Amino acid sequence: QGFPEETSRRALAKHSLQRVSSSRIYESKMAARVVPKLFREEAGAREEKGQNARLSSFVGAMAIADLVKTTLGPKGMDKILQSTSDTKKVLVTNDGATILKSISPENAAAKILIDTSKTQDTVIGDGTTSVTVLAGELLREAERLVDKKIHPQTIIAGWRKSVKVARETLEKSAKDNGSDPELFKKDLLNIARTTISSKILSQHKDHFSNLAVDAVLRLKGSTDLEHIHIIKKKGGSLKDSYLDEGFILEKSIGIGGKKRLENAKILVANTPMDTDKIKIFGARVRVGSMQAVAEIEDEEKRKMKKKVDNILQHGPNVFINRQLIYNYPEQLFTKAGVMAIEHADFVGVERLALVTGAEIASTFDTPGTVKLGSCKLIEEIVIGEDKVIHFSGVARGEACTVVLRGANKQILDEAERSLHDALCVLSQTVKHSKTVLGGGCSEMLMANAVDNLARETPGKESLAMEAFARALRQLPTIIADNGGLDSSDLIPILRACHTKGEVTKGLDMEKGVVGDMVELRIIESFKCKSQVVISAHEAAEMILRVDEIITCAPRQRSR
Repeated sequence: QGFPEETSRRALAKHSLQRVSSSRIYESKMAARVVPKLFREEAGAREEKGQNARLSSFVGAMAIADLVKTTLGPKGMDKILQSTSDTKKVLVTNDGATILKSISPENAAAKILIDTSKTQDTVIGDGTTSVTVLAGELLREAERLVDKKIHPQTIIAGWRKSVKVARETLEKSAKDNGSDPELFKKDLLNIARTTISSKILSQHKDHFSNLAVDAVLRLKGSTDLEHIHIIKKKGGSLKDSYLDEGFILEKSIGIGGKKRLENAKILVANTPMDTDKIKIFGARVRVGSMQAVAEIEDEEKRKMKKKVDNILQHGPNVFINRQLIYNYPEQLFTKAGVMAIEHADFVGVERLALVTGAEIASTFDTPGTVKLGSCKLIEEIVIGEDKVIHFSGVARGEACTVVLRGANKQILDEAERSLHDALCVLSQTVKHSKTVLGGGCSEMLMANAVDNLARETPGKESLAMEAFARALRQLPTIIADNGGLDSSDLIPILRACHTKGEVTKGLDMEKGVVGDMVELRIIESFKCKSQVVISAHEAAEMILRVDEIITCAPRQRSR
C-alpha cells in the first residue's frame, strides 16, 4: 500500500502473463484447426518417419536377402518349406523365387524384394537368388553411408552412374556366337551346365544339359515353352529321365477302344456329355409307373445319342474330352470305331490342342465349324507303372515331352523347377545370343570398372560408387563361403588377377581355387546377368528413397 509503483509493476506483469498464456492457447487452437488429424492411431494406423522408417526398410530387405543367401552358387544349401495348414505338404528347394513366394512378410521393403525376385523368375527364369542378394548387399552398403550423414539422393546419383558403367563393361566383355550354329550350340550346352550346376540335377548335369538344349532347339527360335511338356513319374533315378519327340497325355484309352491308331483326326472338346440329365441338387421327379421311368431314361439316351451323332458328323477318329464321357456315349464311340479319351486335365488339353493344330470345341451342331487336329500315330505305352497315351508325328514338329524319373515327389518337383529354369534361360539365349563368363568373373569385371570410375569422380558420389563395387564383389564372396572355401583368401587373389589384366579368371568351386572360366566352360547368359544388376539396383534405389512408412488403419466392418 505504501509503494504504488511496485503495485503497478506487479499488475502489469500479471496482465502480460495472462496475454501470453491466452495467445498460446489461441495458437494451439489454430494449429489444431489448421493441421488436421491425419491418422487414426486408436484404430490401428501407424506412421514411421525419417531414420526409423529408413532403418525399418533396410532391416526388412536385408533379412530377406540373408534368408536366401545360403542357397547361392553351385554349393548352395536347400530349404525345407512346410505348410502350417497342411502338414503333409513339404517342399525341398534352393530356388530363390520358390522360397520367397512361400513366405508373406509384413515388412514393405521385404515385399519389394520378393516382387523383384518373382519378376526375374517370370522374365528370365534364373538369377532369382542373385538379384535378391545383390539388392540386399546394396542396401547394407547404403545403410553405412547414411550413418556417415551422406544423403540418400547423393547415394542414388552415384549408383546410377555405377550401373551405367557396369552394364557397358558387361556388354563389352560379352561374346556373340549366334551366327555360327556349331559354336552357338556349345554355348547353349555350357550355359545349361552352369545353370544346372547349382540345382539338384548337378550330379547329372551333362545328361540334362543335352536334354534341355535339344528341347529348346526344337522350338526353332521361339520362346514359347508350352510346346515342351514335362511329366513326372516316380521310380528309377534322375538319370533315367529322357526326351520324347512327341506329346504324352497322362490318361488311358476308354474301355473297348483301340490301343493303337495311325493317321489320327483328333477332336478336342470341353463339353458335358450328360448335359440333359436331371442333376439339380434336391430335384425330384414323381412318376406313376416304372414305364414312365423307362421313358425318361430312353429320352436321356436319345439326347446323348444325338450329341454323339453331332460329334461324329465332323469325321474324327479320336475324341478327347476335358470332362467325363460316361458309359453310354463311350459305347456309341466304340461302336463307331472312334477312340474316346475322357477327363483329360485342362493344361494337357490346352497343350494337346496347341501341338496337334486343333481347336477346343464345346458345340457341334453345325458341320465344318470344328477344327480337327492331326497326328501320325497314337498308342498307349507304359512308363513306370502307369499307362499313358503317346502322340507322335504331331502337326507342330517342335512339340516334345520330357519324362522325369525320380525316387519321390519332392525330388521330382525340384527337378522340374530346375529343368524349367534351364529351359527359360536357354530360350532367352536363343533370342539374345550374347554370353558372358560366370564364376564371379563378370562381377569382378564390373566392380573394377566402377572402382575406376570412383577414382575419377570428385565428391561424395565416389563413396556411393565404391559401395556399389563392394556390393558386386560380395556375390563371389558369398559363393565361396557357401562352398566352405576361405573367401578372405580367394577373393583378394581373384581381384589381383583382374587388376593384372587376367579378365577371364573366376572361382573354380570344384577344386576350390581361382581358375580360367573359358577353359572350365563356365558361361552365363548376358541377358540374365544384365537383368540381375538392373533389377537389383532399381529395387535397392526404390527402398533407399523411402523416408516415411504409413500403415493405414484396417477398414471397420459394420455389423
